[in-house]
Amino acid sequence: MKNLISALVYTALSLGAITGGTAVRADLDAAALLREGDMKKLVIHEVPQATSDAQFDLADGAGKTSLEAWRGKYVLLNFWATWCAPCRKEMPMLSELQTEFGGDDFEVLTIATGRNSPAGIQKFFEETGISNLPRHQDPKQALASQMGIFGLPITVLIDPEGREIARLRGDADWSSDSAKAILATILGEDGGS
Repeated sequence: MKNLISALVYTALSLGAITGGTAVRADLDAAALLREGDMKKLVIHEVPQATSDAQFDLADGAGKTSLEAWRGKYVLLNFWATWCAPCRKEMPMLSELQTEFGGDDFEVLTIATGRNSPAGIQKFFEETGISNLPRHQDPKQALASQMGIFGLPITVLIDPEGREIARLRGDADWSSDSAKAILATILGEDGGS
């Protein structure tokens, strides 16, 4: 009897995992249909991909962390640099996404990769009017290298299990109706959380 109950529990959990995975895939497929304009560059992966456990520097010398600290929520991870003109154009749009969608289920995470001084990052954020995004750094490009980041900006969408589910190379209009509809679909909501 004990084995029968265990088998039933295992089967129920397996079916739940399969159904949950199917629902997530359906959300990603629905989101793919919403790609217009710059969002056509968003590549949604058929199979989620592993991310890196490399550590990076928290803003203002507050220590080190890894992407594991964001496990449990969707993360729009943006790799950028102070010298990158498309990054300057894109950052206010990412800030707008954070304002609209940021919360318990979603966060825009910005990481300056390569040689970017903390003072330069602070100045960049002040000049672009950004106050709601983090100023984290990957000075030795450990995270960027392990995640195959070549060229900037590159933005990666990570699911709550810490897996990469989509990637966009180059800058994009993240404040567009298409970008917001894609995120709302993936998050399963009509707006902010």
